[in-house]
Amino acid sequence: MKNRIRVGVLRETKNPPDKRVAIPPVTGLKILEKYPDVSIFIQPSDIRCFTDSEYRDQGYFLTEDLRECDILIGVKEVNIPTLIPNKTYLFFSHTAKQQAHNRELLQQVIKRNITLIDYEYLTNLSGQRLVAFGHWAGVVGAYKALRARGMRTDFFDLPPARTCLDMNEMYRHLKKITLKPIKILITGGGRVAMGAMQTIRVLNLKEVDPEEFLTTEYDEPVVCRIDPDKYVERIDGSDFDLMHFYDHPEMYQSTFKKFSKVTDLYIACHYWDPKAPRFLTPEDYKEDDFRISVVADVSCDIDGPLPSTLRPSTIASSFYGYDRFSEEEAIPFVDKRNVTVMAVDNLPGELPRDSSIDFGEALADNVYEALFGDDPEGILERATIAKEGKLTKHFAYLQDYLEGKDAVTV
Repeated sequence: MKNRIRVGVLRETKNPPDKRVAIPPVTGLKILEKYPDVSIFIQPSDIRCFTDSEYRDQGYFLTEDLRECDILIGVKEVNIPTLIPNKTYLFFSHTAKQQAHNRELLQQVIKRNITLIDYEYLTNLSGQRLVAFGHWAGVVGAYKALRARGMRTDFFDLPPARTCLDMNEMYRHLKKITLKPIKILITGGGRVAMGAMQTIRVLNLKEVDPEEFLTTEYDEPVVCRIDPDKYVERIDGSDFDLMHFYDHPEMYQSTFKKFSKVTDLYIACHYWDPKAPRFLTPEDYKEDDFRISVVADVSCDIDGPLPSTLRPSTIASSFYGYDRFSEEEAIPFVDKRNVTVMAVDNLPGELPRDSSIDFGEALADNVYEALFGDDPEGILERATIAKEGKLTKHFAYLQDYLEGKDAVTV
């Protein structure tokens, strides 16, 4: 390890603004204690969830100029004019899936000889992600689903999550509401779904299994979470196998429609492969016994499994309506025949302090040893998209995208 490693914490520049940060003040102090040859410099920000004064009070040096830093750490994509040549950057670049709007970003990373490490691809030897915000997407997404229910029915009023200092304040508001007898469905079994269940459990609702959910009406609100074996089946009639489904999603068909007949509020927290079957069709929404009134699409798959997810929504304007019959967007909460949709694609940004602390701790526990010392497991190598002015071997498939020769996705 070199004598001194200078780490710069970037001000977020993506629009709409993101208040999160990868190194919160307390986490940074732990890093400095563990790695005495590391220095941390903070770029001032008037939108960050932790104020400049909070960093100053902990003894950090704030500076606009990070050119002397070796490693620059942000959260979302970095504004291209601010990229400093010959540095190592860590952030979510959203380039590895050939996103058209970020092609120039990757081109400039290559041109400026930047080493780009993407959080999304920091994994252990088993392929499990080491850092992610997914849990917080579920936490906030479920709260927003309940908020939409209250706004739609006028039975209760929850403040926006973004106005809460942290999760504890958000949950204090949630504990004040009372739900009428409704059925809440959650799809998925990973971090996102578990985050949603954490929020729902604040209400101490009865949790029921899928068979009961489908066949029983209750005089109290209930919740059910289902895994893929409950909403898809093999086309050839063979028994469901989870790994086979992940490897060959095109060999499955949806069985989700039966849930649309008994569900009032649906929170989508699953991973969906474009080769997998769509959950519902527009025609399914038009049927007389279609019951879902609120869809909180935490997964936010556009042109994906749910036809009502027409576009992403925003933290500032989180809801829109879906006209089941015209298949077009409508004003939310006006016509009760429409489905209310929540499809915010940066939900953790509504609880930036909590999600930043969680994310920062995960980096400290799982990544910084490799970043500041040795990397025997290849954690950084697997997540490095560009280095020494070219794509790395793991991301060589992006060459046509980089050169503009591909048919890119948005």
